[in-house]
Amino acid sequence: KRSESKCSEWSRKPPGIRIIRDTIALFISHFEFIFMDLTSLKSVQQFVEMFRARGLPLHVLVNNAGTMMVPEMRTVDGFEFHFALNYLGHFLLTNSLLDILKRSGRQGSRSRIVNVSSATHYAGVVDMEDLNRRACYSSHGAYAQSKLALVLFTYHLQEQMTAGGFPVTVNAVDPGMVDTALYDNLWSLVRSCKVLFLHVCPPQTPAEGASTTVYAAVASEMEGVGGRYVYNGRKTRSADLSYDSELQAELWKKSCELAGLREN
Repeated sequence: KRSESKCSEWSRKPPGIRIIRDTIALFISHFEFIFMDLTSLKSVQQFVEMFRARGLPLHVLVNNAGTMMVPEMRTVDGFEFHFALNYLGHFLLTNSLLDILKRSGRQGSRSRIVNVSSATHYAGVVDMEDLNRRACYSSHGAYAQSKLALVLFTYHLQEQMTAGGFPVTVNAVDPGMVDTALYDNLWSLVRSCKVLFLHVCPPQTPAEGASTTVYAAVASEMEGVGGRYVYNGRKTRSADLSYDSELQAELWKKSCELAGLREN
């Protein structure tokens, strides 16, 4: 039962969190919000410790947090912002909870990991010599790289799960163009063009945009299906570069080093 102080605390949460609260409350009787800053490795580790302390199973992990085309900036750990928030934080979170996901799944009811990517990944290039984009910064390039990294990560992790016989599936999804605040960082000329474009091709609502993620997370036809890129409810071919197994392994090794993890 929620206390009055808990309700008061929720009233001070950002509107998006309150919407999530109200939506989830329609389906389940209890849930809990735990703060985590994916741009901070320490914050991710603290979240993992708090979650582990509850002794709960974990059946679905959706890596959905992200930012798009922000000006060049560094996180508290010194990483380029897109790379840290869109990819590395999720990489650390997933690997830190992977043993729980393995234990929670079983044949016929596997645990699921869903990584939310973007069509922009098709234009992405992963520069292993400059993942933080220090040599030449482009907000579009940094965003595209982070979303391609998520797809590379998806395929490599699924390969590990399959090879080890673990009851966990990993998929990447593309929600399409969704009318959210992600576009707020576009500069004025692009925003003007966006208004004209969206008048001709209206974007999806947030609820519609979430449908592909929900499909990958809970649909019965996705049971046992992993290593896929899903767009608009259909399995689609991702960028050719995302299937490069050598690049997948190289990025995995480097990511473990950056996140302070032991390579599997």
